[in-house]
Amino acid sequence: MKLSTAFKTKLENIIESVITMNIKKLTQLAMLTSLGLALHIMEAGIPNPFMGIAPGAKLGLANIIGLITLVLFGLKYALGVNLLRCFIGGLASGAVTSMMYSLAGAFASTIIMWIVYRFFKKYFSLVGVSVFGALAHNVAQLAVASLIINNAKIFTYLPVMMFVSLITGIFIGITANFTISKTKIHFNRV
Repeated sequence: MKLSTAFKTKLENIIESVITMNIKKLTQLAMLTSLGLALHIMEAGIPNPFMGIAPGAKLGLANIIGLITLVLFGLKYALGVNLLRCFIGGLASGAVTSMMYSLAGAFASTIIMWIVYRFFKKYFSLVGVSVFGALAHNVAQLAVASLIINNAKIFTYLPVMMFVSLITGIFIGITANFTISKTKIHFNRV
């Protein structure tokens, strides 16, 4: 009978720790999604710093959260946070038609950043990972635009967008790197 009680207590402790861990992770991911959403909506109110160079380009502040999530939790959680942020952000801002651009960009950039981070980490810092993500984001958005307007000539805008991607990717990478260095003790790395 003692063995059974000891086993039951140990099993209860294991189950409790798993539940607590999952609730903690869920809470952290919900917080990251909310922060990404807040940055996504807030950026809509910021005047476009690239208007003279690249109309339609943005800083992509919410991508800071996507990169942080990718580093701390991995691909599937980063995809979840980014896609959910784009979906809710599109609904909240009323820009449902731009949601297609946002979702395509978020999906492509997250996948590319994961590939670079996972397989080429020794060659690229988070700044490099972020630049690749920014480039993928813009290519995906131009691909969606090309499909919508049924004209591939829109890709002539790609060199301008690539230049902007370098600037925004560097900024996002530096910011994410700084944030991770200051907050990693609060997150469980997976």
